[in-house]
Amino acid sequence: MTTPEPDTDVRDGRDVLPRLLRVAQHLSEQKDVPRLMDALLREARFLCKADTGWVWLYRDGSQSEGLFCLASPAAGGALREDPSLYRPLNGDGLVEACFADGEPLTVVLADDQPLPEKDRAVLAALALDCQAVQLWPLYNHEGRVTGVMQLAYQREVPRHLQRLQNGHLIFQSLLTYGGTALSNLTQVQDLKALLDAFIKVLAQAIDAKSPHTSAHCQRVPVITEMLAQAACEDQDHFADFSLDEDGWYELHVAAWLHDCGKLATPDSVLDKSTKLHTLHDRIDEVASRFAALRAEICFRYERDCLQTPQLEPSLRERMEQEISALTGDLTFLERINRGGEAMAAEDQQRVRDIAHRRWTDAWGQSKPLLNEDEVKNLCIPRGTLTPEERQIINGHMDVTLDMLGSLPFPPQLRQVPEYAGGHHEKMDGTGFPLGLTREQMSIPARIMAIADVFEALTAKERPYKTPLKLSEALAIMQRMRDNDHLDPDLYRLFIRSRVWRDYGKKHLDPVQLDVDDASAFE
Repeated sequence: MTTPEPDTDVRDGRDVLPRLLRVAQHLSEQKDVPRLMDALLREARFLCKADTGWVWLYRDGSQSEGLFCLASPAAGGALREDPSLYRPLNGDGLVEACFADGEPLTVVLADDQPLPEKDRAVLAALALDCQAVQLWPLYNHEGRVTGVMQLAYQREVPRHLQRLQNGHLIFQSLLTYGGTALSNLTQVQDLKALLDAFIKVLAQAIDAKSPHTSAHCQRVPVITEMLAQAACEDQDHFADFSLDEDGWYELHVAAWLHDCGKLATPDSVLDKSTKLHTLHDRIDEVASRFAALRAEICFRYERDCLQTPQLEPSLRERMEQEISALTGDLTFLERINRGGEAMAAEDQQRVRDIAHRRWTDAWGQSKPLLNEDEVKNLCIPRGTLTPEERQIINGHMDVTLDMLGSLPFPPQLRQVPEYAGGHHEKMDGTGFPLGLTREQMSIPARIMAIADVFEALTAKERPYKTPLKLSEALAIMQRMRDNDHLDPDLYRLFIRSRVWRDYGKKHLDPVQLDVDDASAFE
């Protein structure tokens, strides 16, 4: 049980008023509810000469509504929520009565005065030797009761407080300051929670547009914040870099919104899982032509056998060779249609050679086995996108900057567009959308560039490639560092801090975790 402050008569305005003004300023500076209520409770105990106290705050949950208790578990300790003391509003206790009536309440605990069971349980837990309690309602700026402050005394309540007069006005002013500060802080936290939820819903909507980039917007923030934490702790190259509470939230928002421009990207491009994919995978159409050509080969064999039956063995051998070659070509096209990190020049030439073969359509017209657009798409050297489609994809960064630039971010979030818009920039200035160099980019923006690359390389959902193992992903990133695409200091920190391994243990398949010591990739 805490020791009361020195005895001071609350009626002496000369001593209390300056303190009250200082308290009002102190309350307005608090940024979380427990600290705010702790400051308010300490001053209330001083003014009322109470031995201890605690606070009940209203909570409107989706399942039920009630009052939760903020109390100090030990003398002089900080306030924290005690789940065991939760009280639904449908009870008949002292706290419920004060909350419902909105009027102060003083109760002297005489031996013959019964108390509701729940009130006895609270006093047994928080003020076992209590002789009297007072309950004061807390009002918000709209005049609604949002909580109850409960003070406990090991002696009689001071007479001026028993009457709730004289010093009551000064004390009520303190409660008004506290209630208003609580209301303001709660609204700020509610709006922040709403913004955070909206940001995450937006990111989930982006990921849901395509199963092949699913969870990308949710995993990039994980890597970003892990590497940012490592930078804050590094005293060699990042001694001047640190993030306060607002800075961390600014980075958090930027990481979740870094691909918001993809909402404007056409699904046919964003969801292009194979080279021939448009509204559907056109490899099935190509396979139908191969089937028609196979039927032509079989028809030719049967016709020639009727005309020259003595040549049947040689005709069968030729048919089988042609069908085998046809099957091999179709298997080859199905394989390269899935895309990959690189396509050899000889494979591109083989696609063109296949295209020169002819087949007969349903109208009896002879046509090439592959049309020009199919050849162009099948010869994509990396991934599944043509240069034009890749430009459309890259355009999501322009949309991202436009979207974020149009939002009225408060001062503590003013860097969100720069952080989010820089994850495709390269240190040599050859990136997009603005072609920024390393010197023109902030450290968080450079961190996000590394996070975006690493997630994309190790993602398990990309249809055009198998998930890269850590050794393969780190080798690619090492080359990107050597080519001045990734920040060298942050890349070194990424390796040495083992962010790659900590992330991999939680988000990658075990088969991808083939590296224990990444010093060879520095």
